[in-house]
Parts: sequence; structure tokens; C-alpha cells
Amino acid sequence: MVRLRSGLAWGFTLLITALATAASAAPAAPAPALLAHQVPLELDGAGTAWLATSTALVLLMTLPGLALFYGGMVRRKNVIATITQSVGVFAVATLVWFIAGYTIAFGKAGALAGYDADTVNQVIGSFDAIFLNGVGMETAHSLLPGIPEFVWISFQLTFAIITPALVTGAFAERLKYSGLLLFTALWSLLIYAPIAHWVWGGGFLGSAGVLDFAGGAVVHVNSGVAGLVCALFLGPRKGYGVEPITAHNPVLTMIGASLLLVGWIGFNAGSAGGANALAGVALINTILAAAAASISWKIIEVMEKKKPSLIGVLSGIVAGLVAITPAAGFVDPKGAVLIGLIAGPACYAASVWIKKLLRYDDSLDAFGIHGAGGLVGALLTGVFASTAINSLSDGATVMNQAIGLGWTIAYSAVGTFVILLICKFTTGLRVSAAGEEEGLDTHLHGEALEGV
Repeated sequence: MVRLRSGLAWGFTLLITALATAASAAPAAPAPALLAHQVPLELDGAGTAWLATSTALVLLMTLPGLALFYGGMVRRKNVIATITQSVGVFAVATLVWFIAGYTIAFGKAGALAGYDADTVNQVIGSFDAIFLNGVGMETAHSLLPGIPEFVWISFQLTFAIITPALVTGAFAERLKYSGLLLFTALWSLLIYAPIAHWVWGGGFLGSAGVLDFAGGAVVHVNSGVAGLVCALFLGPRKGYGVEPITAHNPVLTMIGASLLLVGWIGFNAGSAGGANALAGVALINTILAAAAASISWKIIEVMEKKKPSLIGVLSGIVAGLVAITPAAGFVDPKGAVLIGLIAGPACYAASVWIKKLLRYDDSLDAFGIHGAGGLVGALLTGVFASTAINSLSDGATVMNQAIGLGWTIAYSAVGTFVILLICKFTTGLRVSAAGEEEGLDTHLHGEALEGV
């Protein structure tokens, strides 16, 4: 019996050895062909670590940053619904990015309908990487050969999440949750992804010299214009302009704004694409512009209302962050301070005076801060861009920036209107008057804060 066992063990060992020898002798499977936008990964460890960290910081901006920032500014009966909107946008935008958003934004198109690949790519990316097919452990996007493509995809995903989340501030306290989810899916795919491609993915705006370091047009003007269209389409909240509608908890807004400020370091400094000197200047510019805009907003508010409100000071910080976003990697620190000082009063005027004059209900000033701040920052990028900071600043002009903004505004406005029509006749958009009176927390989600 012992001899039998020894023989079996010896035979099994020979079999394993033979299989291993055959496997090592077999020709290696050919590496899968790269997609048009890909290059082989040449790993930059420091850059990868910084992009992964920045991804976490930008995700923090939406959850919990923006959720708390917006949640503190609505009435108590709508806090849960407002925060839940940010959660819903996160989930839907993430899946849309995985399914097709990434490849539309950052894929490289081939020839189509008689047009050559370069011409098609000026307008739209490809559909090659749907469901992230073709993305692997050893691939990188040609824009950043040292960063694993999965990290690049994740970093850009966080921008795709926060952009439609910003739009929710315009229609807070009156939109159905089902309508929000459908709107987010369509808007992320049909509006955000194409504009991102035009500016960052090899499209016609980037090729024409439009400068947008981290999303002045792609994120802020885009979301602000969409928010304004939503506010006009839905109409004002019940009681707007007749009865007081006040923030229920400015402390929550303070916590949210602080998280936005910290996360914005990843937003802007991460857009340098690596752990490098450009990331350093984007970082200091971000902090300087936020501080400058907070001061200039406060000065205007005190001149008009005699007292600086906490929400006003926080809104000034966010205005500065928005305005420096397109310029963060193109201007020097003096330019960043000037952009912040200009952005504070400009966003105050849009959020208070213009809104009151035109009588539209942009609930949480999505357009007043993000739309107006993005416009100011993008235009001033053409004024203050310096080749001492970034060689791409060469040839920067206000006219180039205005052309990029014009395309963004037109496409976002028309596309958003069409998507709202689709949602209106499918899921529906606005809650009933009774539901709005009751509060969206209870009406939509069956939950409420204690004491309501």
C-alpha cells in the first residue's frame, strides 16, 4: 500500500511538471489591441497616487459636501429630499459613465458616414469602450500615459457626478425623485459627456484653444445654465416671493462648504494630471481665490444689508472656487486673487439682484453662483493666463473663451429643455401642490426630521 501511494504521488508529480513545462513552452497569448484613445501604461507611481487621492477628494465634494451645503439651505421639511437628490445623482451618473459616458467623452472616434476620423472626433468620442470594454490593467489614456486608465476613469467620473448634482440646487423643493433620476441619466449622457469631449477629449473647442483647466465651462457654466432652464421650466416654488423661505440650518451649509473647499483641492490640483509643480500652483490659486471672493462678497452684502450672513460668506467662498476652476493652472497667484475679488460681487449680483429683477426661482443659486462664476472665471482666464505658469496659455484671448462659452451655453440650454420635455411626458417632473405643501421628505420618502 505504501508503494502504491508513493507511485501515485510520483506519477502526479510528473503530470504537474509536464503540464507546467507545456504551459511555459506554449506561445504567450497576444496582447489585446489598444483602442484608439489608449497607449501602453508607463506607470508614474507618484502621479497615480495623487490622482487616486484627488478622486477621493472630488467625490467628497458631492457626498457629503454638496449634499450638506444644499441641505442646510432648504426648509426643514425638504432636507432629506434635498440630500437624497445628491445620492441619487451619484448612483445614476456613475452607471451612465460606466455604460457609455466615459467612451463618449474621452474615446477617439473613427471614420463615420463619409467623414474621416479626425473630423468626427471633433464632435464626439467613440463607442469602443462601452461598459469599459477594452480597458485593462496595462492601458492608459493617451492624455496621461503614466496613469492607469481605471484611475483616470474614476477621477473623471467624479466630475461627471458633481455636475448634474449642482443642477439640483436650481429646482430644490419641488421635483419628483423619479423625474430627477431620468433627467440625470439623459443629461449626463447627452449633455455632459459631449461637452466634456469638446473641451477635454480632443473636440473642436479644445482644438481651437479654449482654456478650461478643471471645468469652468464643462462643469460650472454647463450646470448653471441647465439649472436656470430648469428653474424657468418648472416655475417658482409655492409661496415664493409671498412668504418667507429661509434656510433651516446654516451650520449644515457651513460643514458642506468646508468639505467643498477641501475637495476642490483635488478638483483643481488633481487636474494637473500628476504630482508636479502645476498641481502646486493650482492648489495655492484655489485657496487664494476662495478667500478673496469671500471677502468681496461680504463687502457688498454689508453695504446692502448692513450685516454679513454666514450663508453669504460661504457663498462667496464657493463663488471664488467656481471662478478659479477654469484658470487654476493657467494664472499666477496674483491673477487668482483678482479673479476671486471680481467673482464675489459678480456672483452676488447674479444671485440677489438679477434673480430678484427677473423673478425666477433658482432655489439655491445654481445659476447665480455656478453659472455666473463660471462665466467670469472663464473670461478672466483669457485676461490673466500666463505662459510662465503654463505654456498652453500662449495665444489665450477673451474672444476664444467667449466662443467656448457660447457653444456650451447654447447646447446646454437647448438640450436641457428637450430633456425636461421628455421627463415631463414620461415620469413627470413637479410634485403636486399638496405634496409641496406637505414637504418632500414626507411626501416622497416617508421620512422626516424629528420635531417636524
